[in-house]
Amino acid sequence: MALMIDSEHSSLLRSAPRLFQILRVLARHKFLGALRGKGHWPPPREVRETFEELGLAFLKFGQVLAMRRDLLPAAYIKELEQLHDQLPALGIDAVRATVEAELGAPLTELFASFSELPLAAATIAQVHEASMPDGRHVAVKVQRPGLEEMISTDIAAMNYLVALGESLFPRLRALDLPVLVSEFASSLNQETDFSHEARSIMLFRTALADIPDLWIPDVVTERSSDNVLTMEFSDGERVDLYAREHPELMPRLLNTLVRLTLQTIFEEGLFHADPHPGNVLVLPDGRLSLLDFGMTGELDEAMRESLTLLLEAVVKGDARAATEAYLELAPQGSEKVNRAALLMDIKAVLYTIHRSDLKEISIGDSFDSLLRAGSRHGVHNPGEFFLLTRTFVILESMIRELDPDHDYLKSFREEITRLTEKHFSLERIKEKTGKLAREMERLISDGPGDTRHILRRIAEGNLGRLQAPAVEALGGRISRNLKRLTTTISAAALIIGGAMLVNAPLPGWHHLLGETMVYTGIFVTGLVSIGILRRDRGRGSGRR
Repeated sequence: MALMIDSEHSSLLRSAPRLFQILRVLARHKFLGALRGKGHWPPPREVRETFEELGLAFLKFGQVLAMRRDLLPAAYIKELEQLHDQLPALGIDAVRATVEAELGAPLTELFASFSELPLAAATIAQVHEASMPDGRHVAVKVQRPGLEEMISTDIAAMNYLVALGESLFPRLRALDLPVLVSEFASSLNQETDFSHEARSIMLFRTALADIPDLWIPDVVTERSSDNVLTMEFSDGERVDLYAREHPELMPRLLNTLVRLTLQTIFEEGLFHADPHPGNVLVLPDGRLSLLDFGMTGELDEAMRESLTLLLEAVVKGDARAATEAYLELAPQGSEKVNRAALLMDIKAVLYTIHRSDLKEISIGDSFDSLLRAGSRHGVHNPGEFFLLTRTFVILESMIRELDPDHDYLKSFREEITRLTEKHFSLERIKEKTGKLAREMERLISDGPGDTRHILRRIAEGNLGRLQAPAVEALGGRISRNLKRLTTTISAAALIIGGAMLVNAPLPGWHHLLGETMVYTGIFVTGLVSIGILRRDRGRGSGRR
């Protein structure tokens, strides 16, 4: 089921009963007084119990707020992180009805066996153990019925509450609550769409196929739909329980966990946003098994590059570079940000990080501090950054729980070094050089024609008083200048790429290749400069 919030559910008349019910619960838990300011907020425990009482959508919203460390004090974050999503299990009749309606056949024909008792029951779905007619052992995830109506109504009610709160208390607009609710609705839409989760599983299986110590259960597509997801059964033990019996095996398993996290983030732009112990199992043969891809994040190439620059700047303590990389990650509205004030806050964050003991440094907490600094100065942080911060916070917390003595940063540095070497490999350089060459070729070949076409349109229109021959001559000059420009850009790319290779902490031929690229770029730049000087001298003599 892909959740769609239609106009009918968004009407005030349709949402009014639920809205009044929500207001009664908020009033009983002293929430309405919070509109008067932080001094009137209800206690953290009261806040958590309120979200739990309001049901699925608000419970999930509370979990999202637990990630917004830039908005809420630490005590509230800690309490909201305890929000449980366990509900009483659905009866087998309701499960059977959903499966049969989704897959179009009787349950007894679809599966050779199907356990009536679920392995787990959460707010959105519950999981049953089953077997296929061909003998395959599977796990069947079945979504609770009626979620679309319930969630649509609650999202509409949230939007009305936010609009009402902002109209009565304009200072709430600084929190950008409508955007927060919109991003939450989108996230919930993704989590309730099992076809999206199936696609995520396939992407992760492909991205992590070269990690021998990892197994991700495959999707059984012929027994899956928007509301039912059937996967291979993972016969493993929770990693936290396994760690108590086999502490000596934890370093290898944790290194694998760090590797798969960083590899998917920096190479594929994917990450599992909920890597808690219940979603990480250890198989009988010692491999890790990763489960539950309902909450995942994606980073495009530009965001991955900015993230790499941000991490590098944080490690070096370069506040200016960290500020620029951070604003590249969150470009929306960044032109209105007081960069000088943000730079001072980030300097303070980096100073605190570099004063700490290496063993106490947390990537998740570092990202959290950057988010808080940005929010104070009006930066609109993208939802992916919050998910990524949550990923690192949960991962680091789990590692400390499983093996308190494990050097997490050592694992992190080793994996970053491996990814850096791969990034500067000959194959990657050839790939990027080829892409750059194709783009330059297209620019050079298309530029003159496009330029002449535009100038001809100007000459023929009301704005153009130039004669066609003059326009064509101007087009020719622009075309020649465009070719010089693209040649210069190519040379600059060679110089920059070569400088990166020379300065990269890599042994062997990388240094020699980098020097060759730099010298070639300088030589080409010199040729272009000589051509420009000759042209200028020719014009000067012509005028005389």
